[in-house]
Amino acid sequence: MAFEIPTAEDLGLYLGLDEIDGDRAALLIQQAVNLCLSVVKPLPDEATAVVLSVCGRAYTNPQQISYETIGPMSVQRPTGSGGLYLTKADKAALKSLAGRGGAFTVDPTPSTADPSPTWPIDDVGFPDEFEPGWGYS
Repeated sequence: MAFEIPTAEDLGLYLGLDEIDGDRAALLIQQAVNLCLSVVKPLPDEATAVVLSVCGRAYTNPQQISYETIGPMSVQRPTGSGGLYLTKADKAALKSLAGRGGAFTVDPTPSTADPSPTWPIDDVGFPDEFEPGWGYS
């Protein structure tokens, strides 16, 4: 099964909105897919969650407002919580979903390696005389 790009309706359901601007949502979804493709190609089937998360941040806070006061109510949002971007967690999730990342082992031994020794073997054995300095008399 190949990755299916989420729809504007999927984004509305993800955000819990009854109505959503379809053109704006479609643009954000396409841009989010492009950002995700900059990390992993092709996108894994499960990347929909990351795409919707990226779109959700951008759709709900496009101007990256961090503090807002209306009458007696005030809201403070984390810095960098708006706009269209991938977080470090988004990138890690994409890599993990694609089967990349984590610990791995690389065996540098070629598949044609032969376990037999490569140095010359003396079938006769040791000579009777050793060179001076080897500790044999």
